[in-house]
Amino acid sequence: MLTARQNLMETIKGGKPDRFVNQYEYLDIIMEATIMVGNMPMFPGNTGKDAWGVTWNWPEGQIGGFPMHDDEHKVLKDITEWKKYAKKPVIPTADEVWAPAIAHANAIDRKEKFAAIFFAPGLFEMTHHLMGMEDALMNFYEEPEAMHELIDYIVDYELEYAKIVIDKVHPDALFHHDDWGSQISTFLAPKMFEEFFLPGYKKIYGFYKANGVEIVVHHSDSFAATLVPYMIEMGMDIWQGVMKTNNIPELIEQYGDKITFMGGLHSGEIDFPGWTPEICAEQVEKACKTNGKKFYIPCLTSGLPMSNFPGVYDEVSKQIDKLSKELF
Repeated sequence: MLTARQNLMETIKGGKPDRFVNQYEYLDIIMEATIMVGNMPMFPGNTGKDAWGVTWNWPEGQIGGFPMHDDEHKVLKDITEWKKYAKKPVIPTADEVWAPAIAHANAIDRKEKFAAIFFAPGLFEMTHHLMGMEDALMNFYEEPEAMHELIDYIVDYELEYAKIVIDKVHPDALFHHDDWGSQISTFLAPKMFEEFFLPGYKKIYGFYKANGVEIVVHHSDSFAATLVPYMIEMGMDIWQGVMKTNNIPELIEQYGDKITFMGGLHSGEIDFPGWTPEICAEQVEKACKTNGKKFYIPCLTSGLPMSNFPGVYDEVSKQIDKLSKELF
């Protein structure tokens, strides 16, 4: 029986996997390292600022939070003055701060799994976190020079973090978040995405791969089929979060030898208060039989190995194992 790491490599290289890659089983994510990048508050009923000064609100009863973009809380009210207000967080370098992440990394059996670091938010998300979605989308048209400058600044920050985290924990996988679309369309036209975001991601993912990171997994739970050529060019190995609104079999047929598609199990249809094992079984069977054994990883579209409602993630994993026994 192949290890989780070996089975992943057989799957993404079109080799001979002996079972479906079961969701995130091939990654051991070193979440202790994420505190260095100033993520948002992570608790329902909580409001607070991240390291960039973005104020987040997570209402009770909701499954996630979002930045506040009223006049009082918006970090960037005028993109042309971004240098006054957008300030990169200081990334600590002291070993004692990194000790939990280092200990976790050292405990990972890298023959079994990839030691992965997690980075969020990504380049596009940072633009609208700082100023709001409407302002960000308008500024791509109205103030492109300032937006290019801001994105370059964010790229530099990601590279600063990359240098430190590589030195401290020596990851061999990167799990990076940046949502690029809704369920039915991308937020930016492909050519605009190419202009503003492809160069920065080529720098970031290129740096990781030049320094020991073997696989780049990128989360975008959205429609993004029109961006797949850019995903390949920037160095992504796995697109995690691919929704059924993308034609996954068609994408596998066209691009499977260059990138693997991880998802196909729409969290909104499976991970909800009225979920049942029968729903999980039906959705998993359909996805696995539709999308095949190579260049595809069945997974909930949510961006971590978890579910919003207790039991869903484990039940989905159970059903994937069941389909592996049936189909392999």
